Amino acid sequence: MAGSRERKKASIIVDATRYIEELKERVEKLNQDVNTLQTASSTQQNSLPPVVKVETLEKGFLINVFSGKNSPSLLVSVLEAFEDLGLEVLDARVSCSDNFHLEAVSTQNEGQSDSIDAQAVKQAVLQAINNWSVHHKDEQD
Repeated sequence: MAGSRERKKASIIVDATRYIEELKERVEKLNQDVNTLQTASSTQQNSLPPVVKVETLEKGFLINVFSGKNSPSLLVSVLEAFEDLGLEVLDARVSCSDNFHLEAVSTQNEGQSDSIDAQAVKQAVLQAINNWSVHHKDEQD
């Protein structure tokens, strides 16, 4: 019996390790995508459309947003979109210096009856960025 329990624990640890490695690979791929976009944006700062990538995780989403346009108020607009969808941000990294980059891990709030998918998250974030662009045109020019 003791050997069986130990094998179960080892199996759980192996599964958790694999999952963590998979998440690390996803983050690394997204970071490479962002670096490519940042390089391109240095020559075409405001001409690139915003890029939103949403990956479904076991319990939530990995959301990556990049825009050549930047402003702290853009972050507020994106976070409001998350709130409107009933998403809770568990972890996030953001930069608003030369351009806007947000990488966030989120989950749906407990008690949220409507299930949402990655495409719905992407569309809501793109709409928030578009709305922000319309309302802050003077800041960007």
